Amino acid sequence: MPFSILQLNLDQRAAQGLERRRHVLDNAQGVRVSVDGQSFLSFCSNDYLALANHPKVIAALQHGAQQYGGGAGASHLVSGHSTAHYLLENELAAFVGKPAGLLFSTGYMANMGAVQALAGRNDTVFADKLNHASLNDAMLLSRAKVQRYRHNDMAHLEKLLAESCGSQHDLPLPNPPPVGEGANAVMRGYNPGRKLVITDAVFSMDGDLAPLPELLALCERYDAWLLLDDAHGFGVLGEHGRGSLAHFALDSPRIIYMATLGKAMGVSGAFVAAEKIVIDTLVQNARSYIYTTASPPALAAALLTSLGVVRQEEWRREQLQKLIAQLRSGLAGLKWRLLESQTPIQPLLVGGNAEVVALSEELRARCIWVPAIRPPTVPQGTARLRISLSAAHSAADVEQLIEELHDLAQ
Repeated sequence: MPFSILQLNLDQRAAQGLERRRHVLDNAQGVRVSVDGQSFLSFCSNDYLALANHPKVIAALQHGAQQYGGGAGASHLVSGHSTAHYLLENELAAFVGKPAGLLFSTGYMANMGAVQALAGRNDTVFADKLNHASLNDAMLLSRAKVQRYRHNDMAHLEKLLAESCGSQHDLPLPNPPPVGEGANAVMRGYNPGRKLVITDAVFSMDGDLAPLPELLALCERYDAWLLLDDAHGFGVLGEHGRGSLAHFALDSPRIIYMATLGKAMGVSGAFVAAEKIVIDTLVQNARSYIYTTASPPALAAALLTSLGVVRQEEWRREQLQKLIAQLRSGLAGLKWRLLESQTPIQPLLVGGNAEVVALSEELRARCIWVPAIRPPTVPQGTARLRISLSAAHSAADVEQLIEELHDLAQ
């Protein structure tokens, strides 16, 4: 039996301080959570705007279940596409300033579907080295040629893009098809090899932003699409929480925008927003959209309400900014380095796997829950505490974390 090999691999992970463990919460997401009968002050959740337990969102979910039932029953292309799904897609696309949108069950499935539908054997994907695992898996499964550039290094990316145009055969034709018509152009025999740049907009483990204006300029110069994963920017950044594009005041038909709905939106799911022809292409070719049951319509109903709260309650983003400033000021001078971040993701770099696990456990012993993040999620030697802030945290909550970390640093 091969179980002995599996056990050996598990034992090796544990010895290296890389074993992953699950914890069971006894209550709803919030600043205070109960785990195994113990109460913790939590800095773990991506529920940045504190909407997962919002009364209006809960009521909308309940009403949606009464209207649509517990599940969709089929894929979107069979009989699972409800009025709630249709309305939510339109609202989300309009919110981020795109002509059309498409719902996916998860952000992982959205990235898988979008990359595989838009890039294939004759194409090249250019990817930031710190991209989320879903983007990495998507580019490998697309069978496109993969070029990875150093994190946020625009000079390196430009070098790779320029090299991709190195031969006369690869140079764009004098009148290439409009952006978004790649799939149709291929059907007509035009296929010089598409270029797709993919990146997190806010990097989930570092909290820093991609240089989106520079990225878009390079895509314009080298005739490439730009796929942005704004899982951690949507709802948090930009006017009314419209995300990273609004934060940088960017708009281009080259941009294919993906955001998740289980973080700042507090519910579940994801969407891609882009030119209509791109969305039409995904409907026809994105396997993770075509071959799965649609998410429950009740979730879409809840998300419509959540989107209204995101639009209207600016105080939530203002509270986050106050807490970020407080935390960064309070942790200045620690022996562990707080990475640069303007977002609710505030990583405290510890270094070693055993050290970060020990620090996380020391905090848990003091009833504060902050996760230890280790390789392969982050590069070797950069294990860290990933501190996540929520609009529901108080200044007193953040001060308690600051005081405990200073005490543990002695």
